[in-house]
Amino acid sequence: MKAWAIDQGVAGVDKDDFSSDASIITLMGDPYGDLTAALEMEMTHPGPASVGIHGRCKRFALYVENGVVEIVRIAEAEDDPAGDDKPDVTLADAMIRDIRALKKKKNAEL
Repeated sequence: MKAWAIDQGVAGVDKDDFSSDASIITLMGDPYGDLTAALEMEMTHPGPASVGIHGRCKRFALYVENGVVEIVRIAEAEDDPAGDDKPDVTLADAMIRDIRALKKKKNAEL
């Protein structure tokens, strides 16, 4: 996962120095699909299974605050079950916008 974090520019380390874990983002794998199943994010479209990919996770983003899932965004469509063509709702810009809107709404309710 560290190599992926470095590739994505979120590792919080110099690419030649793996001694620091200063990133505010933690990337984690789900090799047995336990989290995918618990979140009900397993892709059920027959496409991946037809080529031997079983238990593939949907493309999704979560905003979790103090252990509570506040925002869930899933990139999928009938003609794009993996969300590869239109991942927009799960990308950082969209999530930041949605988090700001949520914070604004919560502040207005106070």
